[in-house]
Amino acid sequence: MITAIAFGAVSILPAEMLSSLKHFFGGQKPANIYEAVFIQLRLPRVILCAITGAILAVSGVLMQGLFRNPIVEPGLIGTSSGAAFGAAFVFVMAAKWPPELKSQIGPFLTPLFAFMGALLATYVVYILARNARRVSIISLLLVGIAINAVGLSGTGFMSYIARDPQARSITFWNLGTLSGANWLQVAIVGTVAAVMFIISFRYSKQLNALLLGEEEASYLGVDTERIKRRVMVLNTAMVSVATAFVGVISFVGLIVPHILRLLIGSDNKRLLPASMIAGAVLLVLADMCARLLLAPAEIPIGIITCVHYFIKTLQPFTTKRGIRCLKPKVFPIQLGGNRS
Repeated sequence: MITAIAFGAVSILPAEMLSSLKHFFGGQKPANIYEAVFIQLRLPRVILCAITGAILAVSGVLMQGLFRNPIVEPGLIGTSSGAAFGAAFVFVMAAKWPPELKSQIGPFLTPLFAFMGALLATYVVYILARNARRVSIISLLLVGIAINAVGLSGTGFMSYIARDPQARSITFWNLGTLSGANWLQVAIVGTVAAVMFIISFRYSKQLNALLLGEEEASYLGVDTERIKRRVMVLNTAMVSVATAFVGVISFVGLIVPHILRLLIGSDNKRLLPASMIAGAVLLVLADMCARLLLAPAEIPIGIITCVHYFIKTLQPFTTKRGIRCLKPKVFPIQLGGNRS
């Protein structure tokens, strides 16, 4: 993280970091431009990036455990596409709204509509997948794919009717951006993440049982319908808040849990904290590459994560073991004890 803070379009020395922190906690203004860049731009950006990476990775673990499938990502139930449509709606339609409304909401206009779009899309998926007070995993999957298609179509329509600057804003937002990070966003996303992480870790045993199947988990005393609802709520709360501020960042919630399953197995007691750390590290590294590769210009971070996923996907085919190493140590897991 120190390296990510130090390097960028403007390099910052460790002495300048310490001096900036001293001035900041002492209630003083930054002494020079380097201290201002560190405390007002670089530090909140890297912290928000790490929190977002942790959120996406933990959400990926939750959704993969819920669907019992190692190639599921958090946006499968419509959260990301709903947020993208909400943001695109604001970019195109906000120009016609009264200035008083826009001045009252200010910089939270786009995050607010993205958050509402994510919540609405996920709620529609849950309602449509619900059948006789029971939510089928297959129904969630199919309805989630359908709602994702609707959300992407809506975003595409907004891009079609948008003017060039508006269409460019939609494109950049859909590729993820951390350029607008500030301390208020860090406080909001960090608070939500801390609460949701604590709750998520409490469900590691139930998720382990669910990996055996819904019927088997119910035999072990797990209320499968309740765990489905709570996992969906946790995933929606985390992903919608993060996506509302940084845009859509793909594949972090897919590749991080998948790689960790290859390394440490599928026990969620270890997988959840490990994914939290690995997701934060991966996204911070991706953001550093996005800032450095074409400095002083900046590559959207979603492009970097997509390239990383592409490389990791091809890597097994370049080894002597070939496709055999694609087999993850995922299902089933050993919970201990014998079934009679």
